[in-house]
Amino acid sequence: MTREELQDNILSILIDDFEFENPGLDDNLRDDHNFDSIDAIELLGKIEIMLGTSLSREEKEKAMGIRTINDILDYIEQLDVMRNNS
Repeated sequence: MTREELQDNILSILIDDFEFENPGLDDNLRDDHNFDSIDAIELLGKIEIMLGTSLSREEKEKAMGIRTINDILDYIEQLDVMRNNS
């Protein structure tokens, strides 16, 4: 999946499931959209479904540094690289 396709999918999830309005790629999820830790866990579940795979505990822990939509996209791309190099 290209970054653009990932972006479209993530934006759709955030708009449809989390009711984001006009999300910007560099918006702070917590400050700009009141995204909390429970939302983050739910989003990780949706990412697992989107990717068709389960994330390991280590992979989920790496997601804790996510602050923006661009961070989400970078995170997913890094997952793909790590899995392809294993």
